[in-house]
Amino acid sequence: MQIIPVASGKGGVGKSLLSANLAIALGKAGKKVVLADLDLGASNLHLVIGQNSPKAGIGTFLTGENKFDEIIDDTDYENVRFIAGDSEIPGLSSLKFAQKNALIKKFQNIDADYLILDLGAGTHLTILDMFLLSPQGIIVTAPTVTATLNGYLFLKNAVFRLMAATFKKGTKANDYLTKLRNDSASLQRLYIPKLIETIQGIDPENAEKFRNRIKKFHPRLIMNMIDEPKDADKAQKIRRSCQQYLGLEVESLGVMYRDSMQDRALSSRLPVSVYKPNAVLSQAIQRIADKILQSETVAFDLETANDSFEIATEEANDDFSSKMSYVEDLIGTGALSVTELAEMIKQQQYEINSLKRENVLLKSKIVKAAALGFKV
Repeated sequence: MQIIPVASGKGGVGKSLLSANLAIALGKAGKKVVLADLDLGASNLHLVIGQNSPKAGIGTFLTGENKFDEIIDDTDYENVRFIAGDSEIPGLSSLKFAQKNALIKKFQNIDADYLILDLGAGTHLTILDMFLLSPQGIIVTAPTVTATLNGYLFLKNAVFRLMAATFKKGTKANDYLTKLRNDSASLQRLYIPKLIETIQGIDPENAEKFRNRIKKFHPRLIMNMIDEPKDADKAQKIRRSCQQYLGLEVESLGVMYRDSMQDRALSSRLPVSVYKPNAVLSQAIQRIADKILQSETVAFDLETANDSFEIATEEANDDFSSKMSYVEDLIGTGALSVTELAEMIKQQQYEINSLKRENVLLKSKIVKAAALGFKV
C-alpha cells in the first residue's frame, strides 16, 4: 500500500480539492483507495465528496466510541472508501502521543492500494509526523508569495522533524542540536547541508544515518490556482530553495489552473472531476493521478526530478492554450457559436486525454509483465 499524505503550508490552496478528486481518479483506475480527513481542527472533506455529515470518524475512534473498522465508510465512487475526521471534539487537532501512534498503526494496516491523508494546514508536530509516513508526500501550494513561502517552510520543518527523529536523545548529534535550539535564530539561519557536515565531525554514525534517510525523502509539489503559464515557475523557486538550504530534492507533480468550475461543483456537492470531467482542472488532476500510477514502476532519481519540472512547465502552457484559444476563424462562418465550439474542443481534448491514459496503463502492464518474465 502507498500512503499519500497531502499537506500545505497554509489553508485555502486546494489541498482537500486535490485529495478528494485524486482518490476518485485512482479508484476509476481500478485501485482500492481509502481517503482520510486528517484536518482534525476543521474537518469538512465529506462536503467535497458529497457525503452526509458523518456520525462516526477519527474523533469517535480516538475516544473509544467506535472501532477503527466502523469508521471506514463506503462512498458513491468506485473503489473509494472514506474516513471522516471530527472537528467537534475538543483538543482533537493536538493528538496525544499514544493517540497518534494508535492511529498510525491502524493506517499502516488498512487493506487498500492507496491511503490518501488530507492533512491540516500548518506545521503542528502531528501533521509533520503524518506527512513523514511516506517519503513522497504531496505539498500543495499557490503562486502567491505567502503560499510559496509557507510551502517551503513546511518542507523545512519536515526536514527538521526528520532530523529530530534520527538524532535520538542521548546521542552527540542530539546534544549538539539541543544547544543550537537555545539560539533559535542561529538554528533557522543554518543551511542543513552545512549543519550535517558539522555533525559529521561530532557524531559520524548518526550523520550518515540522516543522509541516508533524506536521500529517500522526495516530497512532490503541486502548484495550484495558477492563472497563466509563468505562474508555474514559482515551483522552481521552492525547488531551488530546498536544494540550497535543505539539501532536499523535490519532484513536481504538475500544475492546476484556477477554475470557477470548482465553486459550481462544490455548491452541487460533487467533486469537480465528476461534475465536469473534461474541465481543465479535472484533466490536470487526472494527469497527476496518472503520474502517481506510473510511479509504482518508475524509480525516483535526480534526472527524474529535473524532467518533472520541465514537464510541468509544458503542461502549464498546454492547459493555457486549451483554456484560452477557441479557433475564432471558424466562428466567422456562423455555423457554431463560441460556446458550442469551446465545448466541442474540450470534449475532443477529453477524448484524446482518455486515449493517452489508456496507453499509459497498457505501457505499465507491459513493463510489469516484462519484469515478471525477466524474474522467471
